[in-house]
Amino acid sequence: MRVLLAILWKDLVTEWRSRDRVIAMLVFSLLVVIVYHFALPAGTGSEVLVHTPGLLWVVFVFAALIGLNRAFAMELENDALSGLALVPVDRGWVFAGKAVSTALLLSIVQALAAAAFALVFDVDLSSRALALAGVFALGTLGIAPVGTLLAAMAVRTRFREVLLPILLLPALFPVLAGAVEGTAEVLRDGSPAFASVQLLLVVDGIYWIICFIGFDYVLDE
Repeated sequence: MRVLLAILWKDLVTEWRSRDRVIAMLVFSLLVVIVYHFALPAGTGSEVLVHTPGLLWVVFVFAALIGLNRAFAMELENDALSGLALVPVDRGWVFAGKAVSTALLLSIVQALAAAAFALVFDVDLSSRALALAGVFALGTLGIAPVGTLLAAMAVRTRFREVLLPILLLPALFPVLAGAVEGTAEVLRDGSPAFASVQLLLVVDGIYWIICFIGFDYVLDE
């Protein structure tokens, strides 16, 4: 647990000093929202509301890809990956620290991107903010572990910017299925259905367990 907290603190402090990942993710998200504004046909807020779940999660996933491509950049530049491999504890705790920091940064971007989306399209998300935050959190907890593991695998390859999306997007199908459906249910009914929440919880649990165990072998490679 101390390793998890140390890695988490290191990542958050480093990000606070540079802000390169959050700014890149946020700028990209805002640009996509602006593109949506010009690309989608003109309509009322209620018409846009039907497409909001899918549009939001497209923004979130591609913002996560930008952040994950930089998740191990500092360790690679300073050859610190070798040092992480020598940590005298289960390496899964190193993975957990990186995944939690990624989840926290992505959550910040999600909140700001959702606010920008609501403002641009005149859609009221504030009345369902708590339920939406719960669905967003469950979706993020599914993206963070598998994204962190695959980012660690791709970081030493020549084409990591291309390889990571190819590996990650198919792995996120179960997460997106539950997250998009859960978001749609919140916007339609005020709360997500049990089936959507159950799917997200099961997928999140499976991904965290598999990635926690598998990270040991990824560092060895």
